[in-house]
Amino acid sequence: MSASIVIHWFRQDLRLSDNPALSAACDAGEVIPLYVLNDKEYGARELGGATKNWLHYSLKALNESLNEQLLIMRGDPAVIINSLIQETGAAGVFWNRCYEPWRVEHDAQLKSDLEENGVTAKSFNGSLLWEPWQVGKPDGSPYKVFTPFYRKGCLQAQEPRKPLPVPGQLRIHPLNTEGALSIDELNLLEERPWSAQVSSHWEHGEKAAQNRLYAFFEDGLSDYKDGRNFPALTHTSRLSPHLHFGEISPNQIWRALGSHEETRDIDHFRSELGWREFSYSLLFNNPTLPKSNLNEKFDNFPWLSDDQRLFAWQKGQTGIPIVDAGMRELWQTGYMHNRLRMIVGSFLVKNLLLDWRLGEEWFWDCLVDADLANNSASWQWIAGCGADAAPYFRIFNPILQGEKFDAHGDYTRRFLPELKDLPDKYLFKPWEAPKDILQSACVTLGENYPLPIVDLKKSRDEALRAFEEMK
Repeated sequence: MSASIVIHWFRQDLRLSDNPALSAACDAGEVIPLYVLNDKEYGARELGGATKNWLHYSLKALNESLNEQLLIMRGDPAVIINSLIQETGAAGVFWNRCYEPWRVEHDAQLKSDLEENGVTAKSFNGSLLWEPWQVGKPDGSPYKVFTPFYRKGCLQAQEPRKPLPVPGQLRIHPLNTEGALSIDELNLLEERPWSAQVSSHWEHGEKAAQNRLYAFFEDGLSDYKDGRNFPALTHTSRLSPHLHFGEISPNQIWRALGSHEETRDIDHFRSELGWREFSYSLLFNNPTLPKSNLNEKFDNFPWLSDDQRLFAWQKGQTGIPIVDAGMRELWQTGYMHNRLRMIVGSFLVKNLLLDWRLGEEWFWDCLVDADLANNSASWQWIAGCGADAAPYFRIFNPILQGEKFDAHGDYTRRFLPELKDLPDKYLFKPWEAPKDILQSACVTLGENYPLPIVDLKKSRDEALRAFEEMK
């Protein structure tokens, strides 16, 4: 193509390196780098508060890498892109694909309209190792179980592509267009009690993502398979928000792992990238995943409606220490260790008997790595209604989980300082502590730390009865 001006539309690919659409745009001519905030997209889900927070800083980092020449606009991308084409004579539009159902539909319409008007429209895979339609059973149907999806589908498919360098010929077309905004004018930093606190726990942008990857290689990759279960240790990568916003690509991570000697830890970490691919496959093939049970039997599950239980869970005031520690980590940092995500999820749907969609919605608003595919698939997994799900009758015992994975209480005490002086023996079940132990630890149950909102054994039995009733 001989066009001298083209548009690269940034979305969940906020980086310069290994950006296939950006590289193709640079090969085509002078580039208008465009980001459009579309907060009224038809059929779309509103961005969560923590997502907006991260997006603000990620856009700042991207704009800096583009010498402050990122064009920021707000509105309907199709309208804005067509307006820019009219204004500049741009002959091509390049973007990396997204997989949310509404974006799949809108992208297809945009591409069709552009091509009908003689404008080159090209989309690329910049977010996944394999496209959802590339990994399927021999008969072409999608996998519903993770292990064969990953071992037979992904690992026997074509090797993920080699990451691309930062484009060597990034010529930005100078443009002063009506409607352009500054990043601050997007008002992404909402007035929320945790906004400044959450951002203080993270570094944002492409450079920060690369630094996080190599810090993980140094501090966390060794003993990852076992160590990832212990929230006080550093064996989780914490790359998920960087992946979600496209500050780093899965191809870059996959390729970087290849420079290390193969171990069970590397194999297991790769399989976690595989779970991300599986989640996207589930969403692509089941567009109602965020709201509808994959296992339709759960449409008849007798969920409770109890705002007090939900509020206590959201605020980390359930009286179950390991659950409360996880929920407070989420509120304070915008993140939660994966082991804790399973524990608090199980407690919500199986001890409190509250609908998994309530937990999914809370995570969507509070997680900096809130990802429609991962969040939906993981909540359905823990609720027992998803693909390859944990059986509903597998109910985590939060006391045993705490004692096993935070034996000395380093994680729990960090987020529950009111319990910091309790001995390990009673940290995860303070209601069993003798009065003198509680008094010496300055713990008054029901005052400075709540009594349990449910009895763990009784609530477990109620969950099993509800499951039988559903069947």
